[in-house]
Amino acid sequence: MKVEVVPPNPKWPKDFEAESKQIALVMGENIISIHHIGSTAISGIYAKPVIDFLLEVKDIHKTDGQSAAMAAIGYEGMGEFGLTGRRYFRKNSLPGIRTHNIHTYEVGSSEIRRHLAFRDYMIAHPEAAQTYSLLKRELAKKYPQNIEGYMDGKDEFIKAMEKKALEWQALIC
Repeated sequence: MKVEVVPPNPKWPKDFEAESKQIALVMGENIISIHHIGSTAISGIYAKPVIDFLLEVKDIHKTDGQSAAMAAIGYEGMGEFGLTGRRYFRKNSLPGIRTHNIHTYEVGSSEIRRHLAFRDYMIAHPEAAQTYSLLKRELAKKYPQNIEGYMDGKDEFIKAMEKKALEWQALIC
């Protein structure tokens, strides 16, 4: 899979909002919240041009029955896809060109807190966000055809920032 990291795009929040409306209609009463996560949710940084959603739902098992409805709006249901307690959906514009990822968790999951803490920390700490942006650009140049190498290269930084983010969140809440 090609690794492409692009300059910040002011359309990303609007794209998130538009797609959220469709997702909310499909997920119906099971949905509690839809959050914009990932690098496209952090203003001013380079990112893969993929909008990431975090869905909080009342019952994760009801999500399994919504795969056909999600397919009708272009999403492929992937089940847990390697993470217990998650339901993952992805959408491509063309084969191999990912445009959207949906990470769905049941309300109360620690994964929700982790994702939101990281996003909020990066927004509140622009210097950390810019360090992350630079790292992603360097890794995209180093691994232009190797998504695993790119992801592995970000792992240590993300884990360190998640730890800081959770500590920071505990202080401000």
